[in-house]
Amino acid sequence: MTPRRTHLTILLLSGLLSASAHAANIQITIDKLVYAPAEVSAKVGDTVEWINKDVIAHTATARNGDWDLMVGPSKTARLVLKKAGAVDYFCKFHPNMKARVTVAP
Repeated sequence: MTPRRTHLTILLLSGLLSASAHAANIQITIDKLVYAPAEVSAKVGDTVEWINKDVIAHTATARNGDWDLMVGPSKTARLVLKKAGAVDYFCKFHPNMKARVTVAP
């Protein structure tokens, strides 16, 4: 393979690898004591962003203990997903608020 062709191959491969490595930003709105959507699918490395539109504080607390985020009134909280699996979560202040994030590898 010529040096020019090798360089082109490397550029093409690096472009493909970087394109597949982009993480998604998943938004969940908290409004009127409800997480919406209540179920989301994501991948390891994606960021979940909870946007609280209520005038009271909430949490996004994983039942398995993986995370416990405070989301103040009219604030946003973010979490980068680190491992695969289904995680049910709830609000510690309002336990009837429930949702799930399913994380693929």
